[in-house]
Amino acid sequence: MKVFCGRANPTTGSVEWLEEDEHYDYHQEIARSSYADMLHDKDRNIKYYQGIRAAVSRVKDRGQKALVLDIGTGTGLLSMMAVTAGADFCYAIEVFKPMADAAVKIVERNGFTDKIKIINKHSTEVTIGPDGDMPCRANILITELFDTELIGEGALPSYEHAHRHLVQENCEAVPHRATVYAQLVESRRMWSWNKLFPVRVQTSCGEQVIVPPLELERCPGAPSVYDIQLNQVSPTDFTALSDVMPMFSVDFSKQVSSSAACHSRQFEPLASGRAQVVLSWWDIEMDPEGKIKCTMAPFWAHSDPEDLQWRDHWMQCVYFLPQEEPVVQGSSLCLVAHHDDYCVWYSLQKTSPEKNGRVYPARPVCDCQAHLLWNRPRFGEINDQDRTDQYVQALRTIFKANHLEDKINIIEKRPELVTSADLKGKKVSLLLGEPFFTTSLLPWHNLYFWYVRTAVDQQLGPGAVVMPQAASLHAVVVEFRDLWRIRSPCGDCEGFDVHIMDDMIKRALDFRESKEAEPHPLWEYPCRRLSEPQQIMTFDFRHPVPLHPVRAEGSIELRRPGRSHGAVLWMEYHLTPDSTISTGLLESAEDKEDCCWNPHCKQAVYFFTSPDCRAPQGGPRTVSYTVEFHPRTGDVTMDFTLSDTRKDGC
Repeated sequence: MKVFCGRANPTTGSVEWLEEDEHYDYHQEIARSSYADMLHDKDRNIKYYQGIRAAVSRVKDRGQKALVLDIGTGTGLLSMMAVTAGADFCYAIEVFKPMADAAVKIVERNGFTDKIKIINKHSTEVTIGPDGDMPCRANILITELFDTELIGEGALPSYEHAHRHLVQENCEAVPHRATVYAQLVESRRMWSWNKLFPVRVQTSCGEQVIVPPLELERCPGAPSVYDIQLNQVSPTDFTALSDVMPMFSVDFSKQVSSSAACHSRQFEPLASGRAQVVLSWWDIEMDPEGKIKCTMAPFWAHSDPEDLQWRDHWMQCVYFLPQEEPVVQGSSLCLVAHHDDYCVWYSLQKTSPEKNGRVYPARPVCDCQAHLLWNRPRFGEINDQDRTDQYVQALRTIFKANHLEDKINIIEKRPELVTSADLKGKKVSLLLGEPFFTTSLLPWHNLYFWYVRTAVDQQLGPGAVVMPQAASLHAVVVEFRDLWRIRSPCGDCEGFDVHIMDDMIKRALDFRESKEAEPHPLWEYPCRRLSEPQQIMTFDFRHPVPLHPVRAEGSIELRRPGRSHGAVLWMEYHLTPDSTISTGLLESAEDKEDCCWNPHCKQAVYFFTSPDCRAPQGGPRTVSYTVEFHPRTGDVTMDFTLSDTRKDGC
């Protein structure tokens, strides 16, 4: 069965109705999920298994049957661990039907059908009783409902309901406890992801400073967490103003509340500076004694930094204070963590709100619109002075900078609706634009600029200058240190056969996504070049969008040994013949293997289905490609093929 889906095309700006398979959304959800990443997280899996064994043993030692409730079972992995550990029966809840169906098959494949019941419901809909989903309450509660922020996937309401309706009082819980940690820092780099800095422009009249609007400066910002791979942030990019502090804990073996709360920690600043950012993460203890612990701590706060587990489904959090505040070394302050049922935010106060009876502040709300319109990397991009200097230098080649405050007229129309009357009968001699649009996900979505240029073609005068004058699509073949795991089959996980999950993900990818690239901020994901960067296709903005598809075919030679995990693609914008801005690779010296990526942009990754891990010793190997730009839809389709790939388990 086919259904029509409305889609806003990020490249052309138009709304399109597309015919899709009725299961398209399911395929999208599975293909872009973190299931593979979680199954590859050995530290997580081992700790859960140890905690489950210990919980089942404690129940058995009390002479009771071990009845397990597993909320959010996914593949059924944790339930199978519980039965293997001696549990008498498991009730495994999974609300996502395709995942629940897969769990039924995985449980059957591993021979646990008589011990595990998959319930395809939300946990709040599960019933207890002779005719219910469960005959009685469970005495062991197992869950994996956490995101990078701990509570962002609704863990607190789910636990609250489970304790009231589905599990026995004082039940065993795996994990048993979670603790959230925070560290206050000063960081110009991270603060640039939240506030606009003054823009400095060198002109013939000296340095001119463009100051951000006052309402933007006063805005408390958006409360949403910025989750990143904090291990990729250099310690030189921030100054610690506090030690790492435990902010609050949640005991999952007791009644949990999802009500709003605040938790404060008094501290003395380690140094004087400007408090701007709170770095945060959590750990979970699988047992009451806290001997089995799984931590998200970054390397500088980790007990064993040499043995860090890479994972992408749980990262670390960056929170921004509503305003930067001066702190003085040794002068006592209180860092306050606030949370409701789904979100966490922080404030800095002189005294504890519990002591002075103050009502803790409501969640901050953006009132300048910028934090709702732009993402965090966009703030960083605007604050990038080097990038600004490139634009200014390009403009200087076109006209001499002068005072423009009385020469700017804002036309609040879509480009295709602009008329000669809006321009007072004049023709445009310079069409200037920055290829950034909030709807863009993939690098080529910013070709929307080309469509805008085409829409106003009749308004351009003879010899009109367009800047940027062109763009080019580039690619390089890479070996990822860790990111490959999110697309790698798992096979067996802690002794359990999960091939059915691998096949399910592969089918979802083959539905469409295997022929598509996906966006990733690669500054967070180290990789090394196996080829030289190569220009794939050019787009000439001096002319309108062509009527017919543009196709490029070729090959990329692999010059270094390594596993060819995929091709990374990005756009470069040519402001003038002598000035180019890259959204991707920043350094391309031939002797430099490690990639340095533009930290303000997401690059596109096309994962190869079978990475080749051989060194190029028997002559050069190549990656063949076909890339096609479709002007009608603005889509860029592609196919990359590894030549002479050995399927040898690499």
